[in-house]
Amino acid sequence: MNIVISKPDKNKTRQKRHTRVRGKISGTAERPRLNVFRSNKNIYAQLIDDVEGVTLASASTLDKELTATVSKVENAQQVGELVAKRAQAKNITEVVFDRGGYLYHGRVQALAESARENGLKF
Repeated sequence: MNIVISKPDKNKTRQKRHTRVRGKISGTAERPRLNVFRSNKNIYAQLIDDVEGVTLASASTLDKELTATVSKVENAQQVGELVAKRAQAKNITEVVFDRGGYLYHGRVQALAESARENGLKF
């Protein structure tokens, strides 16, 4: 008798967490949602107005302004800084943080703290 132990799909469980959180938070034009998406290589941040369904500002490690560094955490810090600067250019200071179902740790934490240091309040 063979017993197969299957591991849960990490991305599926993350998406379930994200859906659960999205039921409770949403962004407006005055206080948009700072959404974070993390892939294996890159990290992306968007300021989203959920009422209108539009992205107000975004930044990612693929942007030309960013210099490629050795560590993914340092890249995430640069993305947090860039998204904060782009938000301030549009007179946005307060946001709702949406970690996208990821743990508040590592790259997600680095991006959030960098955005806070550069003027976003959440």
